[in-house]
Amino acid sequence: MSKFWRRLTLLLIDVLAALVAILLAFLIRFASDGRAVPAEYVMTYLRVLPIIIPMRMIVYYAFGLYSQMWTHASVPELLRICYAVTIDSAVAAALIFVLPHGGFPRSVLLIGWFLKIGALGSVRLALRLRYEWYRTRQATGRPCNRTLIYGAGDAGAMLVREFAKHPELGCDVVGFVDDDPQKQGYSVAGKRVLGNRERLPEIVKTHGITHMVIAMPSAKGCVIRKVVEAGRGLGLHLKTVPGLFELVNGAVSVNQIRDVQIEDLLGREEVHVDLEAIAAYLSGEVVLVTGAGGSIGSELCRQVARFAPRQILLLGHGENSIYEIHMELSQRYPDCDIRPIIADVQDEARIKRVFQQHRPGVVFHAAAHKHVPLMECNPEEAIKNNVFGTYNVAKAADLFRVRRFVLISSDKAVNPTSVMGATKRAAEIVVQSIAQSSHTVFVAVRFGNVLGSRGSVIPLFKRQIATGGPVTITDERMVRYFMTIPEAAQLVVQAASMGRGSEVFILDMGKPVRIVDLARDLIKLSGYEPGVDIQIECVGIRPGEKLFEELLTTAEGTQATQHERIFIALPNPGPPNLIHSFLEDMRHLVETNQVTNQMVHHVVKDLTEKVTLRGAVGAGN
Repeated sequence: MSKFWRRLTLLLIDVLAALVAILLAFLIRFASDGRAVPAEYVMTYLRVLPIIIPMRMIVYYAFGLYSQMWTHASVPELLRICYAVTIDSAVAAALIFVLPHGGFPRSVLLIGWFLKIGALGSVRLALRLRYEWYRTRQATGRPCNRTLIYGAGDAGAMLVREFAKHPELGCDVVGFVDDDPQKQGYSVAGKRVLGNRERLPEIVKTHGITHMVIAMPSAKGCVIRKVVEAGRGLGLHLKTVPGLFELVNGAVSVNQIRDVQIEDLLGREEVHVDLEAIAAYLSGEVVLVTGAGGSIGSELCRQVARFAPRQILLLGHGENSIYEIHMELSQRYPDCDIRPIIADVQDEARIKRVFQQHRPGVVFHAAAHKHVPLMECNPEEAIKNNVFGTYNVAKAADLFRVRRFVLISSDKAVNPTSVMGATKRAAEIVVQSIAQSSHTVFVAVRFGNVLGSRGSVIPLFKRQIATGGPVTITDERMVRYFMTIPEAAQLVVQAASMGRGSEVFILDMGKPVRIVDLARDLIKLSGYEPGVDIQIECVGIRPGEKLFEELLTTAEGTQATQHERIFIALPNPGPPNLIHSFLEDMRHLVETNQVTNQMVHHVVKDLTEKVTLRGAVGAGN
């Protein structure tokens, strides 16, 4: 049946149902007294019926009763019926009492109002039941997984309803497990809370559980770790819903359920962002993101798009990555003007043309070479991209009076032992120097390793596990700070709203994690036993690496912000003449092909010491 005929059929059924409802209202009103329905009342209603029927059809259609997918109807759709029937009844009452007639009982109209709501609702309920019956019959005979949901909160309740909508998935939800004593023995979304984690072995055995879905998007990593270990020890197939960093809109559906990942075990408390402050500087703005195809850059674009900017400029050197993020954002945010720009931040003239043409108001500078061992082998490229690329973008931002410029920095910029870290520290100082005489608010945001980003240890470990190992680490003592990609991006966007100029914002990374523990957890999550199925081998520290990363230099102090996860390193910018001298030295090294790792460290260390000394003298005065 075509859409037109389906809508027309449902409309005619509704009109008939409304007429039957009024007939029943007459019978209820007068049958209780044992009397027949007075003929004059019936005649009064029949006289206005030719007006009521077309009016009713218009009202029902206007309230969208025939543009809804009633097979998925819920409370909002029921309210829509109530509004439509109320208007219908009010207009009918007006017609009856305004036109000349022989009287009409008001109680019939009131009873009819209730019955019409029930009649129209019953029609929709019948459609819903027919749909559910048809889907259930389709799923009959498919394998059925006895499933527990760990977490009887909102996410767990959503999952029960989602599984009910999708019987083709073959998930038979037996009940919930939850550690909250207030929920024990109660039912949530029609499924009983069977016990807490301590009773999990008994529940699994009694009910023949084979699968478990962890529905605790706001839980800390240590809690998820305990649940995963308990479920894995019982041989369950484990899945989880995304964390709150990933659930931007808070909704949970079955297509978001995924395997437990290492990020879940390291997760921390939810990031609380000041939506009003962020929207104030992003809404209606032209936002430029350099390095938009990278891990951090692309996530920054996703976060920025949430706040309805007027335009997002995706600038990057790699056409494939820019194409991918452009296509993704265009589909997710069709009302936002999203422009892909292929350009290299090292090309000063090209960068100036981009700023002149598009006039961005906010810039997130995420373009950088960040891979430590690779930059040890290519120090010249680190200087050209991380130092001069940053200088080109920052100078263009100053020249075209960008309102806010945000440099994405790294914890490796603190007391750097690598070329990558040294060039990122130089980039911080360059940006702070430009900020001194600029109308643009320049800030830098410094954080540690990002889980799952390109070049991080997680993809490497996964590839090594897939090939049977061994998983290689550099040193068992090595620790690193870690964040998830969405978490880092949200905090960067938040920190940018706080900047007044020249600050280096430091993101609270939580406790550092031992790389060897990370490797063991990932091996276990892959279904193997560390040291038995997959070996872990130490290969020694690579050039430029440190055992421990830092977030502050000894000369930097910190001050708190209104956000519990964001701190400020006290600004210590160098004078413009000192920065110009440094840039000329670096340019000379590049042009004369004299770039060595030692030379880079020497020049950057000299610059840092002069800036620190100037700051100390300034503080003394």
